[in-house]
Amino acid sequence: MEKPIRTIACWASDPARARGRFHDEAPSATRTPFQRDRDRIIHASAFRRLKQKTQVFVAHEGDHYRTRLTHSLEVAQIARSIARTLALDEDLAEALALVHDVGHPPFGHAGEDQLDACMQDYDGFDHNAQTLRVVTRLEARYPDFDGLNLCWETLEGLVKHNGPLLTPESRLDDLPAAFRDFGRLEDLELHTFAGPEAQVAALSDDIAYNNHDIDDGLSAGLFTIDDLMDIPLVGDVFRQVRLDYPALDERRIAYEAVRRLIGIWINDLTEETRRRVGEDKPQDVQEVRLNARPVVAFSSDHDQRQRALRAFLHERMYKHYRVNRMRSQAKRILRDLFDLFLEEPETLPPPWRQDCEQVSGARRARIVCDYIAGMTDSFAIEEHRRLFNLEPMF
Repeated sequence: MEKPIRTIACWASDPARARGRFHDEAPSATRTPFQRDRDRIIHASAFRRLKQKTQVFVAHEGDHYRTRLTHSLEVAQIARSIARTLALDEDLAEALALVHDVGHPPFGHAGEDQLDACMQDYDGFDHNAQTLRVVTRLEARYPDFDGLNLCWETLEGLVKHNGPLLTPESRLDDLPAAFRDFGRLEDLELHTFAGPEAQVAALSDDIAYNNHDIDDGLSAGLFTIDDLMDIPLVGDVFRQVRLDYPALDERRIAYEAVRRLIGIWINDLTEETRRRVGEDKPQDVQEVRLNARPVVAFSSDHDQRQRALRAFLHERMYKHYRVNRMRSQAKRILRDLFDLFLEEPETLPPPWRQDCEQVSGARRARIVCDYIAGMTDSFAIEEHRRLFNLEPMF
């Protein structure tokens, strides 16, 4: 029996109509352009290093907490599920979910904040812009070009992860330096929304980290299930699980509640998106980009419930003294490394040393920043120990 051909929505990104790559390549005989992008991302060195880059906790705190890699895989699973339900291109949604965090430095948002502070005099640091830099320049795997030479749709989706880059009030000069350094940036139509698969991947990121941070926070003992009971929706779901399974242990209650919450998030998003598509009636993917609002979205009621959860997590998890201590330590490590490498580039390994010694000022700082941003948590800790430990090295 022949396998039925899956049809996609008229407003989806069609791989047969992909807008190409900035460096011409022969098409693959076995994969669509979006499947090829997904595979290139998975094989990239920067993607592999996500296994030891953390979300909230530093890697050495334990093996049970999520890393950037496990988070990206969870986002990809959610994005594929939503794309399938909405008849969008699953491969493009998956590729964008997998690539969205490859520009993150070690130590999560603490690392990003510190690198941005170190680069204050050199146009700053932004992890979304660094993702573009990684996939267009820093990954050096192919003989004919730097980067991964991803499709236009994939590059557009990753730079617009948070929406259009430019508004009528903003200018190109307002963007982070790592965006501006990409010579074809304006070709990505910066004033428009991203395609629907990119919008799905961005909100799948929200679904994953909102709900999985509940799981990680409970595992770390930063708060208890009872502490969650006053949060709209979240408390209702946990209460219902306790009623359904009165003899269940707290760990399994948390797993079941988070599983249900993810389903509620996904159902709300698909229902609201279908409502918007019915109202706005986009006839192709370009009409999605030019639409006056995002086509893929949560309902306004659900957005309000999300804000309550984020406020709770901000106060009880991200600002917890244990997390603050990790953030403080992480910032000191990255600040020490940045200052040393900028002042003494001869301490860098090749080829970073050679690149750094040939330039000065902002260009040298950007190379140092690239080197540090590519580190894993454990490598940054070990590099700091090697360079600042006063015990004999030999």
